[in-house]
Amino acid sequence: MQQAGLNFDQTENQKMIAQMVRDFADKHIRPKMMEWDEAQIFPVEVFKQLGELGLMGVLVPQEYGGSGFGYFEYITAIVELSKVCGSIGLSMAAHNSLCTGHILQFGNEEQKKRWLPKLATAEWIGAWGLTEANTGSDAMRMQCVAKQDGNDWVINGTKNWITHGITGNVAVVLARTGELLDSKGITAFVVERGTPGFKGGKKENKLGMRASETAELIFEDCRVPKENILGNVGEGFIQAMKVLDGGRISIASLSLGIAKGAFEAAVKYSKERHQFGQPISSFQGIAFKLADMATKIEAAELVTYEAADLKMRGKPMTKESAIAKYYASEVAVYASTEAVQIFGGYGYTKDFPVEKFYRDSKLCTIGEGTSEIQKLVISRAILKD
Repeated sequence: MQQAGLNFDQTENQKMIAQMVRDFADKHIRPKMMEWDEAQIFPVEVFKQLGELGLMGVLVPQEYGGSGFGYFEYITAIVELSKVCGSIGLSMAAHNSLCTGHILQFGNEEQKKRWLPKLATAEWIGAWGLTEANTGSDAMRMQCVAKQDGNDWVINGTKNWITHGITGNVAVVLARTGELLDSKGITAFVVERGTPGFKGGKKENKLGMRASETAELIFEDCRVPKENILGNVGEGFIQAMKVLDGGRISIASLSLGIAKGAFEAAVKYSKERHQFGQPISSFQGIAFKLADMATKIEAAELVTYEAADLKMRGKPMTKESAIAKYYASEVAVYASTEAVQIFGGYGYTKDFPVEKFYRDSKLCTIGEGTSEIQKLVISRAILKD
């Protein structure tokens, strides 16, 4: 670790947020989450309620209608939501860190005043468009282009795998404004729903995270005024990489919540389930699984908070956020897999919670940079040092 001053005691704010989210999730999410999951319903009303609680603009300063909290409070909120439902945690995280976060980090004063109050209160749901059908990790080959025409820019192309691609009221979109493979040839535009030539496309039918909407964004001669460019023309790719640094803390937190949810369910079940006249937790085969899960979750939590601490202090944290995202996401898959094993046959049914953690966890190792890309980021940072 790079610093000795990290305090692991939960602040009063964190305790308050954790309790508030737990109460909210028990009342408004747990009763309906399997129904949403089965039917792939994106429950917009839940996010409006989260907006009223200040959880859709956690990091946004109060002057723009947000909560003005830091990353520790943000992690706490995502973890508590994801312990109940990964889909809700994912959508809340994507809204906060990607769309809202990009405008917060790179918008000018006028742009912040225009969009952040609507996003921070969830009056508007946000989307963020970088990925395309043929350019996931290889973003510099994007085919979605924007060409200048007078005071406007005209966008043509498609974005894929976009959280809130259909429902989102506003999207930050990365489009190519220069040459292919030029890192200074990509620009970030804010496009509002209702802009002619902008629409949602195909909704993906996913293995997990099914209540978090994932869909295409389609642009056909979509005219956007130059006032909607974030930063300067050509800065989009550099901005996106910085946004993803923060986004990785979000996905690490999401992973941590899923891992904790699966672990807590497994501990509870292992004490209640009896075989051969005793609870299965008394068998070393099960107890050691729980010990391994607990150890890995604790380690994932530490690296996640370390990255958040660096982020809040304005220190470089590209390597640390990649480590947190990589490790925590793999731990989420590991913990949920072990939880299914501990539940046995019941773990494979939808009547018990762990099969959903198992399905939801896998996306954490893919979205916002695969585990392989995180290893690339980490290894480059190590070798550069």
